[in-house]
Amino acid sequence: MIPVTRLNGQEVYVNADLVLFLESSPETILTLQNGKKITVKETIAQVIDRVVEFKSRCYPKAVSNP
Repeated sequence: MIPVTRLNGQEVYVNADLVLFLESSPETILTLQNGKKITVKETIAQVIDRVVEFKSRCYPKAVSNP
């Protein structure tokens, strides 16, 4: 789960595995696999960073550290 902030300031947690794609118009819109859309304050880059950080915690051996 990753935290995101709705436009009204409410923090919600989204299952990172259900994010299908992200759009910017100009707010960031997360589209989930079930078709639901969530508009958030975070930028696309911030959402991607949160997903990557979440996945690296879930699968620490999959992340290579040179």
